[in-house]
Amino acid sequence: MSSATETASPDRQTDEHAGTSPQRGRVLRRVLVTLGVLGVVVAVVVAGALWFLTDRYAGNVDRVSEVFATLDDGARPAPSAPAEQAGEEPVTFLLVGSDTRATAEEGIAAGGRSDAIMIARFSADRQHAQLISVPRDSWVDIPGHGRDKVNAAYAYGGPALLVQTVEQLTDVRIDHYVAIDFEGLIQVTDDLGGVDVVVAETTSNGPYTFPAGVNHLDGDQARWYLGQRYGLPGGDFDRVRRQQQYLQAMFGKLFSSDTFTDPGRLDAALLAVTSAVAVDEQLGNAEVLSLAYSLRGLTPDNVDFFTAPVLGTGTEGAASVVYLDDVAGERMWGYLQTDSLSQNAEEFSTQALPDVPR
Repeated sequence: MSSATETASPDRQTDEHAGTSPQRGRVLRRVLVTLGVLGVVVAVVVAGALWFLTDRYAGNVDRVSEVFATLDDGARPAPSAPAEQAGEEPVTFLLVGSDTRATAEEGIAAGGRSDAIMIARFSADRQHAQLISVPRDSWVDIPGHGRDKVNAAYAYGGPALLVQTVEQLTDVRIDHYVAIDFEGLIQVTDDLGGVDVVVAETTSNGPYTFPAGVNHLDGDQARWYLGQRYGLPGGDFDRVRRQQQYLQAMFGKLFSSDTFTDPGRLDAALLAVTSAVAVDEQLGNAEVLSLAYSLRGLTPDNVDFFTAPVLGTGTEGAASVVYLDDVAGERMWGYLQTDSLSQNAEEFSTQALPDVPR
C-alpha cells in the first residue's frame, strides 16, 4: 500500500505545476479544435455570400471589349494627382447613355450616337463624387476627324474614340467606361415603386402633363419626362438637367431606408440597375465589388451634379451646336485633375444642377 508521503510522478508534477490536469487539457484542445472548425465554416459562409453577391449583381453587368486597348498610353493624360493624399486613388468613369441596349455590348447606341455623355468622379477619400454632363452637341476636336459634335466621336470610332476625345477636351484621364441604357434604368423606377421629382413649371410631353411641384413618376411617366426636349426653355440643356435630376432621385430612393428594409424590392432594383449597364472589360467582377464596398460611406447628399461650362449655341453648317467655355472649363477640369472639385463646387454654381430643374 502506498504511503501518504509517496512522491508524485514526474508527469503528475508537470500537470500540477502547469495548473492543468490531463482532463482539462483534453477539454481545452477540443474547444480550440471546435473554434477552428467554426472559423473555417464562417469563412466559407462569408466567401460563399460574397461569391453569390458578386455573381448575382456584378456578374449581371455586361462587358464592352477593347475600350482602352487601342489607345496610346503615352499620349493619354496622367492619372489624377490629389491635392490631399488619401488611402485610395480617385476613379473616373465616362458614362454614355442611350435609349436602347440593342448594341450595349459594343458600347454603341442605335444610330451610332450617344444621347448623354457624363464624366463621373469618385474622390480618393470615397466621401464625395461629381457627375458632369457634356452636352451631346458640344463642338469639339475629334482626333483624326476635325471639329464636330462630341457625340459624333461615338459614330466615328466607338467607345475608344469617345474616350480619346473627352480626354483631349478635359486633360483628365478616364479610368473606366460605362454604357447606360436609360430605357433599362426606367425599369428601376417601377421596381422602386416610383420616384419623386420636382418640376418648376407645368409641362406636357406625349400622354402626360407634369404639373409644377412634386411629381411621383412611374416608369412610363419617367420615360416621357426624360425624353422631353421641345417645349422646355433651355431645350437640350434642360433635358440634361432632367437626366441628372432623375439619376439623383432614383439613387436616392435606391439607397433609402425604405428600400433596404425590403429585400425583395432591393434585389429587383439592383438586378435592374446592373442589367442596364455595360462596363469596360478591364473592370472585373472583383473590382466592381471592391469599388462598391469602398463607396459604402458615400451618400447622395455628397454627390454634386454639373454641366460643362458653356458659352452659348450656334450653327456649324446645317447643324445646331453648343460652344463650350474653354476658360471656365479649364478651371473645372483642373480641379478634377487635383481631385478638388467638391471643395470648389461653389465656383461653378451656375453650372450646377438647380434644386428645381425646368
